[in-house]
Amino acid sequence: MRIQINNILAVLPDGARKCTIYVDGNSIAAIDNAPEGFVADKVIDGTDKLATPGFINAHTHNYMTLMRSYADDLSFEDWLFGQIMPLEDRLTPEDAYWSCMLGAMEMLRSGTTAYLDMHMFPDVTVQAALDSGMRAVISRGLSGGGEDKEGGARRIREARSEIEQYSGKFDRIGFMLAPHAMYTCGEDYMREIAELAKELNLGINTHLSETDGEVRGCYDKYDCSPVELYDRFGLLKSTTVAAHCVRLSINDVTILANRDVSAAINTGSNLKLGNGTPPIASLKRHGVNLCFGTDSAASNNSLSIIREMQLYSLVHKGVAKDPTIAPATDCFDMATKNGAKALGLKDVCGELKVGLKADIAIFDIADPGRTPFTDPKAVMCYASSGWNADTVIINGEIVMDKGEFTLFDSEKILAEVKNSCKRLGIEEKFTANV
Repeated sequence: MRIQINNILAVLPDGARKCTIYVDGNSIAAIDNAPEGFVADKVIDGTDKLATPGFINAHTHNYMTLMRSYADDLSFEDWLFGQIMPLEDRLTPEDAYWSCMLGAMEMLRSGTTAYLDMHMFPDVTVQAALDSGMRAVISRGLSGGGEDKEGGARRIREARSEIEQYSGKFDRIGFMLAPHAMYTCGEDYMREIAELAKELNLGINTHLSETDGEVRGCYDKYDCSPVELYDRFGLLKSTTVAAHCVRLSINDVTILANRDVSAAINTGSNLKLGNGTPPIASLKRHGVNLCFGTDSAASNNSLSIIREMQLYSLVHKGVAKDPTIAPATDCFDMATKNGAKALGLKDVCGELKVGLKADIAIFDIADPGRTPFTDPKAVMCYASSGWNADTVIINGEIVMDKGEFTLFDSEKILAEVKNSCKRLGIEEKFTANV
């Protein structure tokens, strides 16, 4: 399909300006000057619109979207072990599929086109990514070893099977291996995952140094920090995405920088669970690639990268008492090209550039709350509360057109999620005493 986007304000690598964007097949074919013989199948009027690269969510658990608001205002341990894990055990693959589709709807509406997912439901997670039209890097969550050798082995088999079945067959789908965390993976198990990642030439997607308890537990068991432990086992490399990175020492930051690890910052989730804020100044000073993750809707409770941009910038300015520490331009890069680098997609998406895939989010800028519309990155970061995309293009395909999804029935998804919530007793939890 050929798409022509006329007279649109676009955030390009060299700055924001009015232009015309030409999409041919799945890629951006030209900007400003039409390719020879180009005839559009679809023309989009970009008047009073803004085009940005599609945003990238570098850490989430999409199957948990239906758990939104299920376990709020609890400590991390009570939230995870007391509420979320028991509910996970009751989910069916069908529940997980509809939950993933619900998450895709939310991400698409807020302009997110690609995400890195850690899941526990093979096949249906990939299928939901395919059905939604989104670009996704998929990783089956891996826990085990120690007293759970059989379970750990099963999860690795599931990861291998999923990778063998789908890898290389769909250009929107990629894979990583996902050791869940140091407190759910045994020592030999982490080494096994590191060796498997080397064998399969895959990146690592993991939780790292999220809480004080995790760090204390690691010192008690291994006499080192989680970062040092992961480095010992060979899990830290240029294709590793470490989510959270809240409790880091200077030595930890140095290791992450030396190994070229990407840190996925989950501000909303870390604030809500009371886990704190990462040492951003130190991470930036050492050159660590920073990107954004939302974590799951169970802990955030939003899957909007725009919201993460706002929270990150405002919180870190306040914590550091420095209004220059998290500028809007850095936040925009974290949401786009930095996320693409983390997911191994820097030559695929993350910028509006000729030759890259056409992953484009289009926003309506004719709104009182965004007028006057001056610097697009600043408006996106500081004046975009509740801002949804008007149109979303992924891999050259229009997946949302003027707010309407084109590839799936959103009403059916909402109905199926409601059925799952009823079966799981989620609704009754809140209505029993009404």
